[in-house]
Amino acid sequence: MTGYLASPLVAGRPRLVGIVNITADSFSDGGLYLSPEHALVHARRLRCEGADIIELGPAASNPDAARVTAEEERLRLAPVMDQLTAEKIPVSIDSFLPDTQRFAMAQGATYLNDIQGFPDRDLYEALAATECKLIVMHSVQGTGRATKVTTDPTVIWTDIDRFFAERLATLQAAGVEQERLIIDPGLGYFLGSNPEPSLVVLAGIQELKSRFGVPVLVSPSRKSFLRTLTGRAVAHIGPASLAAELHAAWQGVDYIRTHDVAALHDALTVLEAIANHGS
Repeated sequence: MTGYLASPLVAGRPRLVGIVNITADSFSDGGLYLSPEHALVHARRLRCEGADIIELGPAASNPDAARVTAEEERLRLAPVMDQLTAEKIPVSIDSFLPDTQRFAMAQGATYLNDIQGFPDRDLYEALAATECKLIVMHSVQGTGRATKVTTDPTVIWTDIDRFFAERLATLQAAGVEQERLIIDPGLGYFLGSNPEPSLVVLAGIQELKSRFGVPVLVSPSRKSFLRTLTGRAVAHIGPASLAAELHAAWQGVDYIRTHDVAALHDALTVLEAIANHGS
């Protein structure tokens, strides 16, 4: 029997990026992991649950979040990052501030995740010199944190295509090898306050992969579009998040950034087993 089970999962599951928000006002878990001790306990738990990478976020990017200085980001990151890198755990740093990115590179980050997609050309020489992989994210805002805007879903692919074509070419021209580039089309408020753009993008993951020839990361976990679709609060959005994540995995996405590593890891284990026994 062929069809649904002919999945890219047969060739390998996506890498799981476990989210640790070292923030006071993240929309889903603000304040829970602000202390280094709590952040480290959570990071190690996610790692045990199956996270390949731990991503540390020193500032929230939702529309209602307060601004955080680069100095404060570094103070939040340093004790947690130092311990995780000492334990040989791959660490990603989620920040769009160049000073924080320079700090992360110097402290041994494996990945840098920039919601602005690395627009600062003054940083390009340093980016070319480092071995960090770069997660280049697209957003309709262009710069800064997410905002609440309504987006036309019929033109979202045009915007995404134009952004990645220009930004990837610019980074490679500056000396960043293609092998170090990962793209994230953005979801939730990064695509619009209405759910349709996020649904269009999730439905087109395979097209995105074939268009640019670099790994793709998505992060539907607990995003606003899922809460709008289901009417569920953040505390009850786990099943909807898992459904979106499994769809992305089935479409061959390379990385999934998630709050609930255990649920996704176990679900992928089951799907992978079924796919490997299909005929």
